[in-house]
Amino acid sequence: MGLINQIEGNRIYLDTNIFIYLFESFSPYIDILSPVIEKVELGQFHSYTSELTIAEALVKPIMEKNTQWQSIYIQGIQSSPSLTVEPIHRTILIEAARLRSEIGLKLPDAIHYATAIHSNCTAFLTNDKQMKSIKNLNVIQLDDFK
Repeated sequence: MGLINQIEGNRIYLDTNIFIYLFESFSPYIDILSPVIEKVELGQFHSYTSELTIAEALVKPIMEKNTQWQSIYIQGIQSSPSLTVEPIHRTILIEAARLRSEIGLKLPDAIHYATAIHSNCTAFLTNDKQMKSIKNLNVIQLDDFK
């Protein structure tokens, strides 16, 4: 069963590693993600992420003083008709604390999960092996489709 078939509903949360794979054309992930992104761009799925994604994606380009990649991530990770970049606010932080206490997630992962829940996402697309499924959120690992 392909990745498209695994995505339930039409609200997809994109973890930081998804943006890195897309922007930097990481093989084989770019090939796996292309059909999903095509559906997002056609309006068949809507994608969500957190502002935290920008901070995580910028670490390596800032360390390497690579202003070109810094600009690519800053410009590419912003709200558009097919992507909602959710701000981190008190409600999300409270939910993140609850998730940390119940599942033992690290704070960044808990913020991503809480943002997905807040955004009513039905699928959470990642390649982070530490992410676990939680009630009402289908966690999809890209490596399962290699």
